[in-house]
Amino acid sequence: MEKRYNSFTGYFREKYGCRLQKIVIDAGFTCPNRDGRVGTGGCTYCNNAAFHPNYSTPDKPVLQQIEEGIEFHKGRYRNTHDYLAYFQSFSNTYAPLEVLREFYGQALEHPSVRGIVVGTRPDCIDDEKLDYFQALSKDKVVIIEYGIESCYDKTLRRINRGHDFAAAVRAVEATAARGIFQGAHFIMGLPGESREELIGMAPIINELPLNTLKFHQLQIIKGTAMEREYERVPEDFISFTLDGYVDFFVDFLEYLRPDLYIERFAGEVPPRFVNHTPWGLIRNTELLRLLDKRLQERDTYQGRLYKK
Repeated sequence: MEKRYNSFTGYFREKYGCRLQKIVIDAGFTCPNRDGRVGTGGCTYCNNAAFHPNYSTPDKPVLQQIEEGIEFHKGRYRNTHDYLAYFQSFSNTYAPLEVLREFYGQALEHPSVRGIVVGTRPDCIDDEKLDYFQALSKDKVVIIEYGIESCYDKTLRRINRGHDFAAAVRAVEATAARGIFQGAHFIMGLPGESREELIGMAPIINELPLNTLKFHQLQIIKGTAMEREYERVPEDFISFTLDGYVDFFVDFLEYLRPDLYIERFAGEVPPRFVNHTPWGLIRNTELLRLLDKRLQERDTYQGRLYKK
């Protein structure tokens, strides 16, 4: 069945001639809204342990994490031989450039690693680091992945993000000006946002010079400040059922620029971490099957209602 949205699956195969599997790396970075530079406590929804595999821990050297990551993925992707080192945990440009060079250089020493994916915040990038990534991208795969989370400043303040949406716009535009491939991450259903406001993010995102997008439905993670907030004011949250979220995302896709790659549209946090928003242990492949089916049933597609 032909895809009705611009799927990121197969992009690497088309561009580089093979599948490139991400291996999650935890290099031990932190965030400026944790260490006091712009705030403390971190984002209210965040428990990083819920979002990365067991082999990825900062006490292990980068090359050890890569070797264990390759073993981890061999069972599922037996024909994959090329990898990307995905620096995912916390803000992976929140250090001086010489420190970043050391970590990224260690990953790129591995013969099976074709490049890096760097997850970070829009306020943790600068011209010096972007110039480095631009030079590196001439020989290696380089993807910068910005956690933007919401287009609304009221929400960013409420979740203790520590930066405004204008910071995201500046970072994305500066990255695009250097020709660096980049993506962004958004969370659907943050407190205080209505369904209409969530749909309203599509035309705002369309204006950003991004290549890929990741979306997650909000999941209330045990032990977080957001769990306590949910207990106080549950009426401020949209609680999507699985079917309801798939329908919502189809609505959202209709307004989204058709050339944007969709890398992920929902999350799969292990059930032991989730308190109030459980869908059970549903794999990404099943989520994508449900999305394909719903788009087919509604006879619609990404960008159907997009206006330049």
